[in-house]
Amino acid sequence: MSFASATSRTAVASRKLLSTSFFPFFSRCGANITSNLRFFQTGKSLRDSYDEEKKIIDQITTKLSPTDTASLSRLRNIGISAHIDSGKTTFTERVLYYTGRIKAIHEVRGRDNVGAKMDSMDLEREKGITIQSAATYCSWDKDGKSYHYNLIDTPGHIDFTIEVERALRVLDGAVLVVCAVSGVQSQTVTVDRQMRRYNVPRITFINKMDRMGANPFKAIEQLNKKLRIPAAAIQVPIGAESELKGVVDIISREAIYNEGDNGEILRKTPVPEDLVDLVEEKRALLIETLADVDDEIAELYLEEKEPTEKQIHAAIRRATIARKFTPVLMGSALANTGIQSVLDSVVNYLPDPSEVLNTGLDIANKESKVTLVPSVKEPFVGLAFKLEEGKYGQLTYIRVYQGKLKKGGYITNVKTGKKVKVSRLVRMHSNDMEDVNEVGSGEICATFGIDCSSGDTFTDGVLNYSMSSMFVPDAVISLSIKPKSKDSATNFSKALNRFTKEDPTFRVRFDNESKETIISGMGELHLEIYVERMKREYNVECETGRPQVSYRETITVPAEFDYTHKKQSGGAGQYARVMGNISPTSDNGTENIFRSQVVGGRIPDKYLVACQKGFEEICEKGPLVGHKVLGVNMLINDGAIHAVDSNELSFKTATMTAFKNSFLQAQPVVLEPIMNVSVTSPNEFQGNVIGLLNKLTAVIIDTENGQDEFTITAECPLNGLFGFATSLRASTQGKGEFSLEFKKYAPTLPQIQKQLISEFQKKQEQKK
Repeated sequence: MSFASATSRTAVASRKLLSTSFFPFFSRCGANITSNLRFFQTGKSLRDSYDEEKKIIDQITTKLSPTDTASLSRLRNIGISAHIDSGKTTFTERVLYYTGRIKAIHEVRGRDNVGAKMDSMDLEREKGITIQSAATYCSWDKDGKSYHYNLIDTPGHIDFTIEVERALRVLDGAVLVVCAVSGVQSQTVTVDRQMRRYNVPRITFINKMDRMGANPFKAIEQLNKKLRIPAAAIQVPIGAESELKGVVDIISREAIYNEGDNGEILRKTPVPEDLVDLVEEKRALLIETLADVDDEIAELYLEEKEPTEKQIHAAIRRATIARKFTPVLMGSALANTGIQSVLDSVVNYLPDPSEVLNTGLDIANKESKVTLVPSVKEPFVGLAFKLEEGKYGQLTYIRVYQGKLKKGGYITNVKTGKKVKVSRLVRMHSNDMEDVNEVGSGEICATFGIDCSSGDTFTDGVLNYSMSSMFVPDAVISLSIKPKSKDSATNFSKALNRFTKEDPTFRVRFDNESKETIISGMGELHLEIYVERMKREYNVECETGRPQVSYRETITVPAEFDYTHKKQSGGAGQYARVMGNISPTSDNGTENIFRSQVVGGRIPDKYLVACQKGFEEICEKGPLVGHKVLGVNMLINDGAIHAVDSNELSFKTATMTAFKNSFLQAQPVVLEPIMNVSVTSPNEFQGNVIGLLNKLTAVIIDTENGQDEFTITAECPLNGLFGFATSLRASTQGKGEFSLEFKKYAPTLPQIQKQLISEFQKKQEQKK
């Protein structure tokens, strides 16, 4: 039987020729052929081809003992990620039930007064959303072997994106959950970007197949187009919407039905006759897609040979781990259909810890890159990736990358150099815990009584390795906050200290001008949740001010400065002269750069250090409207000193004043955060939603019309989005949903800039 059309065979042959003939040329040129190493630093990935990565992984494998290999092969560290309300927590609840970790299934919104196991906070159960990522572990039996899963359920709302970042930082694989009706949504794209950032392979589960309008093949098409990752179904549904009965495994050509009260019984039969043609069509498409990404299948495809089941499974595993492909399964978590197949696929296609490359920096050797070996015989290296306030103090989640962690043993915080004793070691099951005596390589555990920050590396004290931390986005919204009662001040401080330690995207500062405490975060919901948690967990009721946008300032043209700072007050005075220029950074980036090109010792080095401090300080509070400065390059190339009156303070003051004066001459602009807004609503309200977005000066980027609902993607200034939830509800009879994500900074409209400058100047005059 022929599986390849002439056109397809030619395309595969061309790709194969390209990869074999030209890959060495691209390698010599330093081109990035595939994806990046699992090494992350200062927000950028070091890119390399997976083929190079695989060579290092193969070398590591030779260092593992048979015991290491056997234990690691049965271990999977996976995360569940998706757009909000795609069914992640419902899916996780079924996983826990089928693996025997829980005895009964409960609903997410907690209507039965129990709620989903992984949503342990009352707020999560009330709102029906995941706020904190929750870790658990379970076992799954397959082919007579027991596999151990460490599983993290992550939030879908963009406001809690740090929870997804830190989970993906330490995981080896993920299950991407996609709604069968809505398909790839805005947060799905964000999660895909995060998976790529940390090189996490994924399998995809199309959920909610029992909903009206479910179309899994449209969702697969969106995976290919929007996420730009080759994806193909390995299942087709038996029935759809309310008629969903099960799925057909197109690799083994057998139908799988979930029976029993909760779908725990699997019944396998031959493929229903009405689906035979569809199964063969999708099987051919799967093989064709695999031929694009796997050499072995490409050879068979060109020779018009049908690959065996074993060859297809092996090809899917190779391509998935190489992050070149994602197999797509389908079902409905709420209808208890298709979950067991996903658990089998985690074993079949996602990597164990020995198949993922993890690197660190050897601080003792000029921060050279080192490869970590997941063997229990190696010295211990672990990363603290999440902190929580537990019943017994600070709970620190640790991923063990190398060696093992023992109860009663000592570990060293590389950042602080402090040696601490591991007094208690536990495995987490949401908010429950199970004590263990030791944890080996590749495992995720938690411990108490360790004072550290999120992202700290721990070793045995012999090694001085540092793991790279997770990417932390900038806050985009701020508001003032104060306790209603003065008696609550102590608890108020405790709450803020705890929250800032737990969540790197939650920031607190005290404004000396207004004498107010300012909290900043990722969105209105993010800050609203923390205000509510203060009330519930610390009994502190707070008053909050109007949300404030985190504006930025920059310049558009270069400007020169020549400033002399003089001050006489009897005795030694102050004197400093600085000359140079400021200019926009060439890459329009967000970093500020300070440079000095002073020759002949006109300004000594110790004074130049003071100049840099002055530059950094003035950039925190810009001259235009008092917000942070972005993208400015400051160069000092000349100056003068006084034998008696010059000192560090003089040069710091001179730099700050010179910067301020030249900044105001360099055509400064105020930048505002532009948000990526995704609105989903029934089709009947499309006109209302477009009218609402137009009022907010939004730029509509894309409109996608479904059978019953539409999705509009737009870019909109954050300043106009306060209260948007209320307006949207009013415009759509409560049926509209939206999500926000920070996209970029862009200049404000001239009238808004004038208004902001005027308000800032009034505040400055009031101070005087």
